[in-house]
Amino acid sequence: MKLLGSPGSPYARKARVAMLEKKINCEFVADRPSNPESQVPKHNPLGKVPVLVLDDGKSMYDSSVIVEYFDGIGSGAKLIPADFAARIAVRQWEALGDGIVDAIVALTHDSRYSETCDATAGWYQKQLKKIEGGLATLERDIGANEFCFSNAFGLADICAGMALGYLDRAYSGYDWRGKFPGLKRYADKLFARASFQQTQPPAG
Repeated sequence: MKLLGSPGSPYARKARVAMLEKKINCEFVADRPSNPESQVPKHNPLGKVPVLVLDDGKSMYDSSVIVEYFDGIGSGAKLIPADFAARIAVRQWEALGDGIVDAIVALTHDSRYSETCDATAGWYQKQLKKIEGGLATLERDIGANEFCFSNAFGLADICAGMALGYLDRAYSGYDWRGKFPGLKRYADKLFARASFQQTQPPAG
């Protein structure tokens, strides 16, 4: 199997962390969809990463599907609970992490490519409100716990870590650690895990 993705993509990181946690034998291939020679569009009609290419040539996407596939074929503790209520709760954490990342992408994409970025503009404040609302919810719901859900590492933590890590990469001027000290405590321990260390994006 091969996992195609950009090293800086938060969603590719989400799949890579799950791959490592579940001890999946899968090669990660750095492939940016913006590259004219990218293989991504051949395997995902939406042209987005990550994409998992199976040994028989079939492919699957997006990150949520890939993580669930890894959880089903890998070893070790489950990332997604089998119990219905618990699974829905974890999926809600996933939606929160994904939503924070989507808002960061919307905000930083416009900021990065606009010559007249105005932090007071309505569109900017709208995305910032989503980010801060999501972070406040993460901090409140994690509380003093070591993990997001059920006192065990799982998909909820992968998504929270993905979002916090992407903040550092794409919106580094935002002091989320100062604003949300509870998340700093949580993130410091989470980022020390081997799966997050090994998927740390390159600088820049």
